[in-house]
Amino acid sequence: MPKGYVILTESINDPAGMDAYSRAAGPSMAEGGASVLAVDGRPQLLEGEWHGDRTVVLEFESAEAARAWYESEAYGRAKPLRQAAADTNVVIITGSEQPSRGA
Repeated sequence: MPKGYVILTESINDPAGMDAYSRAAGPSMAEGGASVLAVDGRPQLLEGEWHGDRTVVLEFESAEAARAWYESEAYGRAKPLRQAAADTNVVIITGSEQPSRGA
């Protein structure tokens, strides 16, 4: 089953509020099985426009697990803190399974 990824691009308006969000969201990420793959304040933009001051990439066992975390009660308690502190785009994408090299 392909992995699922949550990508957040955040335009932070209230750094202290985002710190509170991070403290509140961390336990829900652990419960949901998330791995933090990247947190970057300034990604290297190659083309087009990018939203926000920070980009976060989370990995889950599947897109379904990513959605379950996002819709969970635990994350639901943290989400309003982020929404109050930053303008955010959030997407879930499904990873691709690559054939093994020996196949």
